[in-house]
Amino acid sequence: MILKTVRTLLVCTLVQIGSVFFALPATAQQQTGQPKTTSELGIGIGGVVYKGDIAPRYRLKSNRPALNIFYKKDISNAVAWKVGLLLGKIKAKDEDFTDNPSFLARELPLSMYRQATVTTSILELSGGIDYKFLDYYDFRRPIRWTPYFTVSVAGIVYNNKTIAQNPAIIYPTDADKQQAYRTGFALAVPVGAGVKYALSERWNLGFEAGVRVLFTDAFDNLTDQNEQVMNPNSRDLYFYNGVSISYTFYKINCPVK
Repeated sequence: MILKTVRTLLVCTLVQIGSVFFALPATAQQQTGQPKTTSELGIGIGGVVYKGDIAPRYRLKSNRPALNIFYKKDISNAVAWKVGLLLGKIKAKDEDFTDNPSFLARELPLSMYRQATVTTSILELSGGIDYKFLDYYDFRRPIRWTPYFTVSVAGIVYNNKTIAQNPAIIYPTDADKQQAYRTGFALAVPVGAGVKYALSERWNLGFEAGVRVLFTDAFDNLTDQNEQVMNPNSRDLYFYNGVSISYTFYKINCPVK
């Protein structure tokens, strides 16, 4: 369901981006002679949540702290380029989904058998675009705010360790591996939505939530090494949600002769 939703959002985004860029010549003509261009530098705090084999459902209580630093450069009234750096830590336990024997345990026998815990530190570097639905820099509006949609491509470096009560379940050939951390690399597509509100002419308050769809199923160390403890149909991903504060830079453009 999540992957179908993401695919739908990506198609809608490409349509919106195409309409914006085809309209750029007209927009550029309208903006010729305007005295300002804008960019934005910000920092956000929030939480990250992993979903995969060890955490088959989104669980609000599983949020772990995350720090988000970003820079955005407006290229039109609607579109802004952006780059971002996300630091976070993720932890998930099978027992978190089997602590209600009357309901969850009957649905998750694999989690009861595996009894694994994964701890992961992540460093994410991304680049993409924001699409704003309202003209955020129209100062004639008494309240400046806009919802926006965001899509990026990200490279992720992660360092993690997966352990189980019975190490042979996770590492059938080398149980000592569960004592060591493993460093891995992955690509992802971050997709999300947010709201931005102007606190003043230069300061902005934002809220954003989204999902990182990973191009790997080894994020939790559960791969085809032991098919008895993993679900090949469960795609690893993680969510980010947080609040941010940013500062807008205005560049005064010299008139074109």
